[in-house]
Amino acid sequence: MPYCEINSREEENRGVKLFYKTYGHGKTKVLLIIGFAGTLESWGPQIKGLTSGDEARDEDVAESSRRDEEEEEGIEVCCFDNRGMGRSSIPSNKYHYSTTIMAKDALSLMDHLGWRKAHVFGHSMGGMIACKLASIAPDRLCSLALLNVTGGGYQCFPRIDRQIMSLAFRFLRANTPEERASVDLEVHYTKEYLDQTIGSSTRRKILFQEYVKAMSSAGMQSKHGYEGQVHACWNHKMNQDEIDTIRLSGFPVAIIHGRDDLVAQLYHARRLAERLRPAARMVELHGAHLVGHERPDEVNTALLDLIKVSESKLEQQEWSNLAERESERAMPLSNRNNDGAVVLVTLYSLLAKIQLSFLFFMGFFFMFFGHMRNIVKVLKPVRVLAVES
Repeated sequence: MPYCEINSREEENRGVKLFYKTYGHGKTKVLLIIGFAGTLESWGPQIKGLTSGDEARDEDVAESSRRDEEEEEGIEVCCFDNRGMGRSSIPSNKYHYSTTIMAKDALSLMDHLGWRKAHVFGHSMGGMIACKLASIAPDRLCSLALLNVTGGGYQCFPRIDRQIMSLAFRFLRANTPEERASVDLEVHYTKEYLDQTIGSSTRRKILFQEYVKAMSSAGMQSKHGYEGQVHACWNHKMNQDEIDTIRLSGFPVAIIHGRDDLVAQLYHARRLAERLRPAARMVELHGAHLVGHERPDEVNTALLDLIKVSESKLEQQEWSNLAERESERAMPLSNRNNDGAVVLVTLYSLLAKIQLSFLFFMGFFFMFFGHMRNIVKVLKPVRVLAVES
């Protein structure tokens, strides 16, 4: 099996290996970075769309690179399991996970493959990792695509409503592949998509069986992997210098997002696009968190357009579809440049964080309550009936 060993002296990289697969042939290289708790198989629709096939290659890397140097056309795609998931290493220390560390993992994989430059596409947490990669080594990127991404930290968490509270409670209590699959489907797809009729069944039933089968064979994410990747998402942040590095590096950026995403709110994606203007183009599609599955043709078209524009001499202003003052229109609370508006924006942000803190509190409360209930059941004395002699 193809593995890339992270050759680094840092403690967080000792013994870490990444499981990866490559697809297709050609001079154009595409690195796909999956999101939280996902494996490389999640990129299936994009692998098919970019390479016109889904059969992984099994050959020597050096031999592959030599042949591709002679090729003029075609796309070679590489996708991998992040540390903490799938067949890659799972460090036990949560501090050995961060989007910067995982961005360096991706760079090590590019070096292992012999790729000098590549188009880097990331989904969700993978988009955060891709942003860090672009800020660390902008000269290694031809373009950057961010699917259903946020700015990290509290932005990673959804809006607070009854539906989200119900899903969060069920997610925390999910102990079997069946329970987890039921929650994942409602998080990843729109109800309209799941209720579509496929033959004599529905897409929901078909996907449910596929999810259960995948989790039963590969196993659910380990405790260490889960805690580590949560730590990476919660502590992710792009400062202005990093944003400026990406914005001024000369490669085009596409931010692709599902309007019905419950996990990564569209508002945060728009804000990130505005921060990256004029390098960024915003693509909004009807779909949820896995918009690449729900709208594969539209997403693949957007990705191929990004590859084409990166090879052209199109000016950034011509690529971007963001208006000059769109950021001011996107957030009504700041449409006036005065002290009162600043106070309102700060208050709005504080309230959002308070809501998220409430969600965490409720989640931990339910987990603690369930744990204590199990303990009481175990310790509860058994009633023994007296037997007359």
